[in-house]
Amino acid sequence: MATQSPFPFLDDLADRVGEALQPPPWFVHEAQRRIVLLVNHVLMQEPEAQSRLARHKGSVVEAHWRHFQVRVVATPAGLLDLADPAITPDLTLTMVEPSPLALARSALQGEKPQVRIAGDVQFAAEINWLVDHVRWDLEEDLARLMGDAPAHFLAQGARGMADALRRFAGAAPGRPPAPPSGTAR
Repeated sequence: MATQSPFPFLDDLADRVGEALQPPPWFVHEAQRRIVLLVNHVLMQEPEAQSRLARHKGSVVEAHWRHFQVRVVATPAGLLDLADPAITPDLTLTMVEPSPLALARSALQGEKPQVRIAGDVQFAAEINWLVDHVRWDLEEDLARLMGDAPAHFLAQGARGMADALRRFAGAAPGRPPAPPSGTAR
């Protein structure tokens, strides 16, 4: 069930800005390439994810949200690559919630967005497994760049901010956010 945003004017503004400021096709293509590179980086850290994806080599999944879309194909290596737009997708995933604010709130609360699924059920199950089990270990990547201690410090700060945002997003309208766990009222 889609929830109403408490700030409908912001949703309307996002719609108008999104329609008026369409990026050029080359920019969209390059942004999609960068997203695929990031997802592949995360997948390469999970051999089980790669083996599950390799079983569906050649399968194409198309994801939609509002006027954004990306189409990727599973490679024999268990990674992803941008798919030819002329190929019919085996699986289509469409995010139902149009509001960016509602999506951000549900993400901060740890909820999955509602998705309409059409196509290959087995491939959809594998994609769902990937979403549930594959996580980016950002702290490990930062440690390779700057060392363990600074990476741990940055990750700890980011986790604290994320927890504060989750508490804020979970607060009911008209009520102050819940205090941090372990804090007396």
